[in-house]
Amino acid sequence: MQEKNLFEKLAEISPGMEIWWDSSPVIFHNWCKKLVAKAQADDTETLNRQFARMYDAKAPMGQLFRGVTTNPALSLQAIEDDKPYWQNVAQSIVKENPGLDKEGLFWHLYKEVVKRGSDMYLPLFEASGYKEGYLSGQVDPRSAFDRDAMLEQALDIATLNPNIMIKVPGTKQGYEVIEVLTSKGISTNNTLTFIFPQLADCAKTVRKGLEIARKNNVDLSKWRSVITHMESRYGDLGGLRDFAKEKGIELSEAEVRWAELAIFKKAYKYLKDNDFPCKMLSCSLRLGPTVNGETRIWHLEEKAGADIVVTCPPTYIDQVINFPDQDKIIFEKDRILKEIPQKVMDKLMRIPYFERAYAEGGYTRDEYNTHPALQQTAEQFSKATEKMVDFAGQCL
Repeated sequence: MQEKNLFEKLAEISPGMEIWWDSSPVIFHNWCKKLVAKAQADDTETLNRQFARMYDAKAPMGQLFRGVTTNPALSLQAIEDDKPYWQNVAQSIVKENPGLDKEGLFWHLYKEVVKRGSDMYLPLFEASGYKEGYLSGQVDPRSAFDRDAMLEQALDIATLNPNIMIKVPGTKQGYEVIEVLTSKGISTNNTLTFIFPQLADCAKTVRKGLEIARKNNVDLSKWRSVITHMESRYGDLGGLRDFAKEKGIELSEAEVRWAELAIFKKAYKYLKDNDFPCKMLSCSLRLGPTVNGETRIWHLEEKAGADIVVTCPPTYIDQVINFPDQDKIIFEKDRILKEIPQKVMDKLMRIPYFERAYAEGGYTRDEYNTHPALQQTAEQFSKATEKMVDFAGQCL
């Protein structure tokens, strides 16, 4: 195992890039112990040094992780990581709030996970002058199409800590919420986003919200905006291959990854060219594709040099730091600016599902809620949230 992992090498060649932890920070130390326990004996000391550089509460400005993304599903993982502990937390909440039903207890528990995670990143938030150390706390995925419910939840979550960024879905109603939150100086992370029209819409919505905020002299010193692109959820979950087959086109693993990267790269350039005060966030990453018998990591390689956020779940971090051919992954400076091969783009543009996703006017705001990747992701997140509600019910 090399002394520096691939995330560290990527950050070194990419000024402005932030690597984030995509899970609740409360599970970080247990996760480290589990990886060390299964590692080769010769790698344990190297792993421990890498983990110490990932998160360092005593010297946060030098740590690898610059922020956190969470959601109710990831908060459920935190609870499942130590159920007896969280059962005790639930009992304490019930004693302090008699009469809670399971939905009420779920919401209190969820906020407690968010609060404790954001506490762990407050040192970085303060040391960086409120530029880094944010934790994304998501509104209830079951409310993705309910503007008023999302706004009420967002305002509630925002009171927990100054470094909390509200994660809002890329639905028609979600963009209305993002505009309101931005106008109040509340940081946002636009999630459930898969296509260029959504990404561009968010940037323009944030700018509009900022105009209102400045007009009303709102304090923006602790404000940030990131726009998430859920890459493999567009290419895999959304059904890109199936839509291609409808047109008699077979897509390889590499071409699916190129499709995802094409949308991301276009959005990155769009934000830069138009000086939007938002930062692109890359998530739902995968290893691959396999090229000439070798496994690549294009989702990382093609972002080298980018001024973006890359958020990674524990499982993906495990895969990357234990990647068997690390010496074959060489990050190329400013690779983010290199265009997708024209032959690939010509093929992708013959697929209406991709063509619409790539065009700024490919979808209207009213059509976002009908996108297959959004619908399926919202359903998955809602089911995971119900499991956390069930846990709360068991604690009553």
